[in-house]
Amino acid sequence: MSARFIRWTVYVLIAIGFAVACVFLSNWQFERNESRAAQIELVEQNYDADPAPLADFIGADGELDPTDEWHPVLLRGEYQADEQVLVRNRPHGGTSAFEVLVPFRDVDGRVFIVDRGWVPPGDGDSPDAVPAPPSGEVEVIVRLRPGEQLPASGRGAPEGQVPTIHLPSIAERVDGDVITGAYGRMVSEDPAGASALGGFDSPTDDPGPHLSYAIQWILFALMGFIFIGYIIRTEIVKHREEVEGVPAPVAKRRRRDHDANVEDELLDAR
Repeated sequence: MSARFIRWTVYVLIAIGFAVACVFLSNWQFERNESRAAQIELVEQNYDADPAPLADFIGADGELDPTDEWHPVLLRGEYQADEQVLVRNRPHGGTSAFEVLVPFRDVDGRVFIVDRGWVPPGDGDSPDAVPAPPSGEVEVIVRLRPGEQLPASGRGAPEGQVPTIHLPSIAERVDGDVITGAYGRMVSEDPAGASALGGFDSPTDDPGPHLSYAIQWILFALMGFIFIGYIIRTEIVKHREEVEGVPAPVAKRRRRDHDANVEDELLDAR
């Protein structure tokens, strides 16, 4: 087996390995595109639905069905304003804002965490002012959201604040039977608080670049084989030049002229 053939075999194996990696990355992007499409469909289905009682979505186990995310629910009860918690480092208004979480005791006796909105940062570790929720019996409409994980970095937060909306950790600070499978982003409250907080933007329906990335990875895999083929062809041409002592185009032209001369001689002989 010649050294050139071994080298070409290595080239092809490299192209195959590169293509396998590209196919894996392409499939990953296709899966992300499907997941994003499912998220958009879920928002379109639930976001503007009619509000329903909390018990219709959160049962005795306190868990949220993923298909119910973003659905509006109606709460009736009272805020537990003295147990309010702030979530730090939330991206709102072009800055790292604070979101205001207030436990809400529903008429069914359970406590549900309501994210009333956000306030801008202050001069120190806390916002300069946080509008208080309305007192007494309140009717609140929120959209259901799943809780978040604790930060992987292990970062903490000052007293009265949390780094993420990790519901089990928040439940430890609150009295009562706290629902830890979901919380609610406020849509409206009646009566409204004296001062409004910053609201939440609607989820984007942008599918993202995942589909185009998936197609690009497929093209990269094909380009890998084309590139290897080009290298092998270049080596063949150069080898032919070295063997014949002249550039391949010249050698080809000389062979063509020689064949023409032989044909002319045969005709003359007839």
